[in-house]
Amino acid sequence: MAHIIEHRYSRTIYPLHAVLLAGTVPLFIGAALSDAAYASSYNIQWNNFASWLIAGGLLLAGIALIFAIVDLCIAHRRSKGAVVYTVILLVTWVVGFLNALMHARDAWASMPSGLVLSIVVALLACVATWFGFCTPRIGGRNETL
Repeated sequence: MAHIIEHRYSRTIYPLHAVLLAGTVPLFIGAALSDAAYASSYNIQWNNFASWLIAGGLLLAGIALIFAIVDLCIAHRRSKGAVVYTVILLVTWVVGFLNALMHARDAWASMPSGLVLSIVVALLACVATWFGFCTPRIGGRNETL
């Protein structure tokens, strides 16, 4: 006799979405650490490293944001937590973009606000990743055992 099991929640996000989302965390944390190194050594190359790390983090966060918006548009994947996750990821991307604009200035002019923004973006990326992996998504597939 076959038993039909209906999964109400799918536990994970899509694998590519997960890789892109998880990749934002080390990039934004690396940018914050590079800014801290620049603040302590005044070697301009650390500011350049931070700028490139922020650009990479924005690229990955932007693509992950597209995945999150698509998940919101698909009715069988939408849940209450997915909206919160998408908003936090959007805020992360916007603040990261402002941080990139701050780092586009002269190295001396980007401090200390660049360091503060980098820390805020790194924390937002961690929170967005937490919500992205912990938010259950509604799944409607049936399995036969």
